[in-house]
Amino acid sequence: QVQFVESGGGLVQPGGSLRLSCAASGFTFSNYAMGWYRQAPGKERELVARIGSIGGRTDSVNGRFTISRDNAKNTVYLQMNNLKFEDTAVYYCNCLRTYFSSDYLYNWGQGTQVTVSS
Repeated sequence: QVQFVESGGGLVQPGGSLRLSCAASGFTFSNYAMGWYRQAPGKERELVARIGSIGGRTDSVNGRFTISRDNAKNTVYLQMNNLKFEDTAVYYCNCLRTYFSSDYLYNWGQGTQVTVSS
């Protein structure tokens, strides 16, 4: 069955950095575009970064987040720099229906909590 295991979150001060990881299993990872989503308290889940199936195309909602992937390890990463209070959320990964879609394909993993606080 499809599974996503997110890790790397934590408590960080404003301006700090974190690198999130998502280990995927149960499907052919290299066939799919992947996305990182986040959900802040009281808000809807939103797509914050996407990457094509072979990593040639990437996009993010801001210039502080960089998405990458290692198809040999079935893992997608999110490097987050200069973190701000508003980045506080639970972060998830999932397959995208297509690179240009924000629609996800599978059930969510447990996510990883990112808290930005001084």
